Amino acid sequence: MDWSGVFPAVTTKFTENESLDLVSFGANIEKQIEAGVKGIILGGTLGESSVLESQEKRELLQVACEICENRVPVIMNIAESKTSKAVEACQQALDQGAEGLMLLPPLRYRPDDREMVAYFQAIAENTPLPIMIYNNPVDYGNLVTLEHFEDLTRFENIQAVKESTRDTGNITRMINRFGERFKILCGVDTLAYESLSLGAQGWVAGLVCAFPKETVKLFELVKEGKHLEAAELNKWFFPLLELDIHPKLVQYIKLAETKTGLGTEYVRAPRLMLTGEERQRVEAIIDEQLKHRPV
Repeated sequence: MDWSGVFPAVTTKFTENESLDLVSFGANIEKQIEAGVKGIILGGTLGESSVLESQEKRELLQVACEICENRVPVIMNIAESKTSKAVEACQQALDQGAEGLMLLPPLRYRPDDREMVAYFQAIAENTPLPIMIYNNPVDYGNLVTLEHFEDLTRFENIQAVKESTRDTGNITRMINRFGERFKILCGVDTLAYESLSLGAQGWVAGLVCAFPKETVKLFELVKEGKHLEAAELNKWFFPLLELDIHPKLVQYIKLAETKTGLGTEYVRAPRLMLTGEERQRVEAIIDEQLKHRPV
């Protein structure tokens, strides 16, 4: 697995009656590939994984693998409370063609250090797939520490980390301690410019769902050392990127997808579509940036 580049955490598309909209789902993935992304990530927060049935996850994975075959890898997010369930989900992902895993610590429980390492160990020892650990203590309550990563260096298929601690200094700490042992991918859209400048090799992006070309271009400019051009693009992009750090990021980004013709607004309850003043405020942000969209 090459963990460098932009990896969209794609949204799950629904129809008005909350059934899967596989046509819109597939069309968005095609636009991501056309823009130059390096992989597709399914089943994350943006994918509304918590309200998907197991069969629906399998269906989405099958469609994504068929679309992406021989072009970019499909990576499945694994978010479980039970270790054996996580191992089972990893095996199902492998059987259906996933080429990598994004792995959260256990949900709804705060493991101690021994339990944290044991959880990741059990999964790494039971799958041949490359693994990116999703380190997001802000939203999920569990921090994967440098000491945990030290214990995990012995597992060759634990290869990367989605860095979402909101502390960009953690990128430098990881590099100072482990060199290139773990690939680092920014997991917070508003910190992408800084994270990539500090040495992150990839970006697990959210607003890319609506703005794939701009996201890939920002990544490329930073990595080419064109920091002034990158900073200008980032300034335009930033009001949109801030939509990624709100509890309603799913609704916000889906509204942006609708505005750019890359998706629909439909969500699955308990989420509800935006209405009233909140909708007007988010629409105004999107519309204003679209007026000045870079060519």
